[in-house]
Amino acid sequence: MGKKLTDAQIAAYQDDGFVSPIDVFTEDEALELRRALETAEAKWPEAFQGAARNNAHLNIRCLDEIVHNSTLLDAVEDLIGPNILNYGTVIFIKEANDPGFVSWHQDARYMGLEPHVGLTAWVALSNADDESGCMQMIPGSHHEIRDHNDTYGAQNILTRGQEVPDVEASKAVSTPLRPGQMSIHSARVIHSSQPNRSSDRRIGFVIQSYMPPHVQQTLVKTGAQLVRGEDTHDNFKLLTRPATDMNPDDIATKDWVNETWAEILYHGAEKKRDF
Repeated sequence: MGKKLTDAQIAAYQDDGFVSPIDVFTEDEALELRRALETAEAKWPEAFQGAARNNAHLNIRCLDEIVHNSTLLDAVEDLIGPNILNYGTVIFIKEANDPGFVSWHQDARYMGLEPHVGLTAWVALSNADDESGCMQMIPGSHHEIRDHNDTYGAQNILTRGQEVPDVEASKAVSTPLRPGQMSIHSARVIHSSQPNRSSDRRIGFVIQSYMPPHVQQTLVKTGAQLVRGEDTHDNFKLLTRPATDMNPDDIATKDWVNETWAEILYHGAEKKRDF
């Protein structure tokens, strides 16, 4: 039995490459976080457009609070140990009746992080089900890294529209979440999500990746936050937490991190998009 996860949940992660659902916040707490996020969106819309949706936790406090939530980190510690870095975050919002989707892919294939021992925490701030386009996973697919094709599909909300060809979608498992729950998946597991056919926004806040300090960025030097324990390897520039929203120094840090991410995520690509 771990700090947060049961033995069965830990075994599911090891066998399937993911575990879901995990309770982190109450629905009321999730609603308050959603309100704070949407208030920030309304006040600073430029901070949530295009590539700016990446690493907004570095200059928006309500998102930083999620990254450092002790219940969430207890679950992460159960899977990767007590010394934990946060590599970064992405806000995945699908508006009501939005055709945007995420193709079948593996995070580890294009993030430049070695070894592939990190994990992604997908936190729901709104209802996420099959109608609204929740995450779908291919159980056991984390045992092999597959080749990906870049599609740059207009409705594909991944950077390069990257996808694993010939996925047996019949094996997919949906991971519906209520507001305040999360799923955790391995950086190696094949996953996707479908368009939002509901009448509400589908808001997912994704911490990608939580990782032990011995992981290295093999392409471009960048930053990470120490969120629990000790940094025993000094592989990343350690980033601080925001004391206020939209502090100019914090914005500059986020912009630098996002510039390094663009180099990493588009490494070897034929073209770039602004996300």
